[in-house]
Amino acid sequence: MRAVAVFPERRELRIVEVPPPILQGDHDVLVRVREVGICGTDREITAFHYGSPAEGRDALILGHEVLGEVVEVGAAVGTLKRGDLVAVTVRRPCGESSCAACRVEREDFCATGRFHERGIKGADGFMTEFIVEDERYLVQVPARLAEVGVLLEPLTVATKAALEVEMVLKRFPWERHHLRALVLGAGPIGILSAMMFAARDATTVVYSRERATGPRADLVRSIKAEYVSAEDTPLEELAAHGGPFNIILEAVGNARVAFGAMHALAPNGVCVFSGLPAGDQPTTMELNSIMRNIVLENQMIMGTVNASRAAFQSAVEQLGVFMSLFPESVRSLITDRVSLEEAPELLRNPSGIKQVLCLAA
Repeated sequence: MRAVAVFPERRELRIVEVPPPILQGDHDVLVRVREVGICGTDREITAFHYGSPAEGRDALILGHEVLGEVVEVGAAVGTLKRGDLVAVTVRRPCGESSCAACRVEREDFCATGRFHERGIKGADGFMTEFIVEDERYLVQVPARLAEVGVLLEPLTVATKAALEVEMVLKRFPWERHHLRALVLGAGPIGILSAMMFAARDATTVVYSRERATGPRADLVRSIKAEYVSAEDTPLEELAAHGGPFNIILEAVGNARVAFGAMHALAPNGVCVFSGLPAGDQPTTMELNSIMRNIVLENQMIMGTVNASRAAFQSAVEQLGVFMSLFPESVRSLITDRVSLEEAPELLRNPSGIKQVLCLAA
């Protein structure tokens, strides 16, 4: 069967032939891959900034945003059957007895750093025709979400953040007030985050560098959120657009933008960083006022990476809500669907908002 793989040592990206997988354990599930989303992480691996094959291998099969269909199940599988649609979690536990997080299947909080991530670190991904996975890493997707189910993994970035922010907000000893949310970035994660906030009736603003008349801005407005372009509004004026904000969710991977927006965070607010800055160039900023506000206004900054099974299950629920509230907006997030043969070119030269590789109907 075919797969899209990188060879880091040779700095190559190409389509390869690999043996089809087979069931080996009683809890294994054979999955036909239907669609795989392409994201910035895939492109950074393709540019050889990071990404590592499994031990003893020279190639890494790409892809970690997947929607598949169950083809065969092991003898002890009790949660899935042939024909079910599934999403697949990405991270696998480190196996270290000292790691409390991985011992309780919360590998998204792995403390050792020796986890594996499918399609990213030490384990092949999903840009191939079939995969085998243990049922505990598979999350069932309702058939009614088939056309957009490939968006579940990027949505988990927002749902995990929401689950953690919810716990933080419970520290408030008073009645919950109407929330105001600011999303930094209008990529797939940024727009999905905005959909999540808008679905909860929060005042939602998306701030991004794309111009105010472009397709991303139109998509944001279609969910009744406000779009603010960096071309028209400097960072220091953000608070005037629906702020100050109880929640800021950063999805740009730019430290200057992330910290520069902190002045718009409300007292007792939470700022969530989800992006990774590229390169090693230092950023110069005046941080005294930011630190002063964090202390005096009981603010919090937190990072979020990867997602648990609970976050995937929450994402399934959220995506169902989105398809009830603004279905055309969700569908329009996917701007390109391409064949496996076209994947290497799209990995090198992105276009649109979310690109999806189609392997099976």
